[in-house]
Amino acid sequence: MAKRGMLIVLSGPSGVGKGTVRKALFEQPDVDFEYSTSMTTRKPREGEQNGVDYYFVSKEDFEDKIQNGEMLEYAKYVDNYYGTPIQYVNETLDKGKDVFLEIEVNGAMQVRANCPDAVFVFLTPPDLMELKHRLIGRGTDNMDVINKRIKTAVNEIRMMRNYDYAVLNDEVSLAVDRIKAIIRSERLRVNRVMPDYESMLGDN
Repeated sequence: MAKRGMLIVLSGPSGVGKGTVRKALFEQPDVDFEYSTSMTTRKPREGEQNGVDYYFVSKEDFEDKIQNGEMLEYAKYVDNYYGTPIQYVNETLDKGKDVFLEIEVNGAMQVRANCPDAVFVFLTPPDLMELKHRLIGRGTDNMDVINKRIKTAVNEIRMMRNYDYAVLNDEVSLAVDRIKAIIRSERLRVNRVMPDYESMLGDN
């Protein structure tokens, strides 16, 4: 039976660059984990593809999946649902493959409660003014929504204490290097390595 894979969770405030960093990370030749595509009820942004960036579903479909216990985590954020379907994550981990989640902060706290052995990385902006500039530059929201996102971001940054690591996203390439270093060190944790040695020694 394959050794169960490692679950890696990346989250942070809206506009911090989670998607950009995740895409750059997956372009690295030495990255070998699987990306779990999130599900949302928001409309696709220009250039986004269904099943690649998100699974775009109706509010009714999403709420049905919540009722049926099909979501590992979910959150309602600025009037839209975001979440992670549980089936793909469990099947992939059971095959011994590592799974990478890019999710909202409230959703990450649900995963923390259900999967305490996952690795939790919080992506931070250099400061709130830079975060506001990034949200404005994205050109997808009006100022009322942007101000609401900034207010939410303040509360989310306070939740950083619930994560294992904080990674500054001052430059995408540097943020990617920091995340890769975290993952390398996590693979060497004694509690992840010890089961192999216990098996070798006949302790199981």
